[in-house]
Amino acid sequence: MFTINLTHNDQRERKTKQQLENLLAEYDLSHWTFTYNIVIDSQSIPHSHPVLTLHTRHLDDDLLLLSTFLHEQIHWLLVQNRIETELAIAKLRPKYPIIPVGFPQGARDEYSSYLHLVVNYLEYVALQGLVGDAAALKIIEFWSTDHYTGIYQLVLRDLKEIGGIVDRYIPCKIL
Repeated sequence: MFTINLTHNDQRERKTKQQLENLLAEYDLSHWTFTYNIVIDSQSIPHSHPVLTLHTRHLDDDLLLLSTFLHEQIHWLLVQNRIETELAIAKLRPKYPIIPVGFPQGARDEYSSYLHLVVNYLEYVALQGLVGDAAALKIIEFWSTDHYTGIYQLVLRDLKEIGGIVDRYIPCKIL
């Protein structure tokens, strides 16, 4: 079902591929899968487009790899539901007129930071459903000290408020 290609076919990429395949077998990710083509690139930062690309950073932590995979899949969900995503962002803007921008607090620009409020919230929701509340919280707390730190902190602080907006617009059946 999934096509997983390795950019350099080095040991870390091969191990990450096996780790991802184990996760795909262990968890029912059908509600959170929007693309089946994956690249593992030991020299790349994870990104969603044009092909979902993962790195090899989390060989020692299955749940961080799972979270990264979900994060990039959710970008695909939002692209497939662009109108609903734009409506959610329009409702989030007045609530957060000043949003973190730039690494490590925010995304590359203001729009991407608002988009990541949606992505990161849905990532948390996906993790809660897959690994439980305590593990999901631990993962999101880790990310809040790693990258998109200000955005993950907003999600943790304002989970209900952000969720109230996102859940209204994003057509995810398991929310």
